[in-house]
Parts: sequence; C-alpha cells; structure tokens
Amino acid sequence: MQPLIDNTRLFEQRPEGCARLAEGQSPQVLFITCSDSRVVPALITGARPGELFELRTAGHIVPPYAATTPTGEKATIEYAVQVLGVKHVAVCGHSHCGAVAAVVRRDDLAAVPAVRDRLVHAADEPKCSGITDPAVAEAVQNHVLTQLERLRAYPCVEKRLEAGEVQLHGWYYEVHTGIVREQDAESGTFEMLWGSW
Repeated sequence: MQPLIDNTRLFEQRPEGCARLAEGQSPQVLFITCSDSRVVPALITGARPGELFELRTAGHIVPPYAATTPTGEKATIEYAVQVLGVKHVAVCGHSHCGAVAAVVRRDDLAAVPAVRDRLVHAADEPKCSGITDPAVAEAVQNHVLTQLERLRAYPCVEKRLEAGEVQLHGWYYEVHTGIVREQDAESGTFEMLWGSW
C-alpha cells in the first residue's frame, strides 16, 4: 500500500493538470471492462483523465435491460449515453478472465455466493469449443459479443444507434501480450486493432 500512498503524494504536487477537470467532463467513449486488476483502461488506451467514462464489472457483464430493476450498470450506461453523449461504447474482455472461465467450467462458487449469483443471473454461458485454453480466448470473445447484443437492447443505446449517434465496439485484450483485438463486423472475428475510430 505504501507505494500507492507515495504516488498520491507526488500526484498532489502537480495540481496544474487537475484544475481543468473541475470544469466538467466530456468523454467520447464509454469503456466497459472487467474489474480485473490486470486490465487498466487508461494504460491500454493511453487515455488521460476525462477521456474515458468507465464501467467495470466482474466479467465485463452488461446485465439484460429491465426497466423496473435499477442497477449501477444501467445507470452508468444511461448517464454516459444520454447525459454525456458518448460517441462510442467499447466492451473490452480480456484473456485469462476468471469470471468467464468460471462460467464455462461451471465452477463451484458456493464459497463466494455473491459472485455465483451474479454470474448465474447476469452471464449467459459463452460458446467455446473447449475449456483447455487457459486464456479462454474463444469464450471471452463470444462473451463480449453477448454483452454488445445486450447493450443494443437498452432503449437509450438503441435510439442513438438508430440515429447514427453512437457506435459499439467489441475488444479483446491479451494480458500476456498487451495486444488488443477488435471484432470485425464483416467477418465476425477479432482482428488486430490498427484502425482509428
């Protein structure tokens, strides 16, 4: 913990970059990813403070939309799309994802009932041809596609998609290489991320 505390002290000594942040935020991207500590959106994208609006959940799960059920995820998505007017929403899964692997392997999660209930009720079982891959790449990529489909069912997202005011992106981050792949809409496969938005 001490190195983190020391870094905050150093950060406090540079207030000149922080003053503009008090004026508000206007991020262009809602970045939905896993809570995994190895996934650091600003590090992956090079984003500076104020450039990404982040939603982090175990297994980068976007729960199915239900008008009567309030959730933190639903509130975050709605705020980003309706109030901040983000132009892009990226769902970024990652290799070696414990949540996705647990769903695919049907792990016994009795010792962590909140995790078990969350995964059972919020995650469809991702399609994969086998569970021997420690990176669970195929399962994670299919899981990303499921979350994108769920996003399309959110009324605020659906409306802005129809108006051409927002774009959805499916990403897959390899924690062991640093490579990011994006789902190609035509082929359906995840290809190296080279182009720009």
